[in-house]
Amino acid sequence: MVSGSDQSRLARLRLAEPGEFTQRAFLNDKLDLAQAEAVADLIEASTEAAARSAGRSLSGEFSQQIDALRQRIVRLRTLVEATLDFPEEEIDFLQQADAHGQLAAITATLAGVMARARQGALLREGLQVVLAGQPNVGKSSLLNALAGAELAIVTAIPGTTRDKVSQTIQIEGVPLHVIDTAGLRAEGETADEVERIGIARSWEAIAQADAVIFLHDLTRRGQPDYEAAEEAIAQRLADRGAAGTNIVHVHNKADAAATHADGGITLSARTGAGLDALRQALLARAGWQAATEGVFIARKRHLLALQRTQAHLATAHEQAAAGDTALELFAEELRLAHNALSEITGAFSSDDLLGEIFGNFCIGK
Repeated sequence: MVSGSDQSRLARLRLAEPGEFTQRAFLNDKLDLAQAEAVADLIEASTEAAARSAGRSLSGEFSQQIDALRQRIVRLRTLVEATLDFPEEEIDFLQQADAHGQLAAITATLAGVMARARQGALLREGLQVVLAGQPNVGKSSLLNALAGAELAIVTAIPGTTRDKVSQTIQIEGVPLHVIDTAGLRAEGETADEVERIGIARSWEAIAQADAVIFLHDLTRRGQPDYEAAEEAIAQRLADRGAAGTNIVHVHNKADAAATHADGGITLSARTGAGLDALRQALLARAGWQAATEGVFIARKRHLLALQRTQAHLATAHEQAAAGDTALELFAEELRLAHNALSEITGAFSSDDLLGEIFGNFCIGK
């Protein structure tokens, strides 16, 4: 039997809000904002490397790097603003305090933190990779080969893939979200409404991709219709802004072809020959560096804050070069750089930002 006091306590119970426990830890100074985010990142980590990096951020390694940079900026700000407060002191501040040297050292350290943060963001977000090309060039076979499982239907019938088929794989701990798309044809080449919708979705996926694997069929090289379609696809990729650094040209069916193509990567999705070269090319395209020790997990907002910090420090360099006449502008850029860094750990943040971050947690936590 439940007593009256127990009933009163039960009446006050409620479900925890998303991220409420972690938010309380942040508000009570048990965790800073970067550490709080690392709680969710650790839970959601899709690879072992991502989990290790999230653990480093949760332990405070990322925050310590940010705090050390903030302290160095604050010390430089103090010197600049002290000079502004005592203009009667005829001291060549920039030379006496070695402001140029301090600023250069801070900028160099920031570059190192940004490099590690980019690696951490890649571990967290992964890379969106789209397989594109004409029908029957082997896109579904390549997806199956990369995933090591029969995920997509493979037949000799053109247009087998009607919609996007996606699978997340990992290469050296980096998650790759690979999307197999419908074979690309010129408008009007197919009367099949379903296939037309699939092709339209293929182009949408290509527009959003971090990398596009443009798959070519070595066994059809030299065939006029095939080569004309290849040129049309390449031109449309260029028109959509997909040409350039995010396209990886892959020549498939090396096991059945008499010749190999010049340039790009030659492989056989059927036998697996050449797959390792493709994996390494994708990692290189993403800017991944093999050594993951010391990498901490990072989010897009962290990278944006670091980029703003870098921009303010670059402007501060320009003001410092102008001499004492631009000290006020120099001090202001240092203040803005300090605020941008403070957003990462939550030392300087808005309630809207906090609501957005903790609202994305799972219930409780």
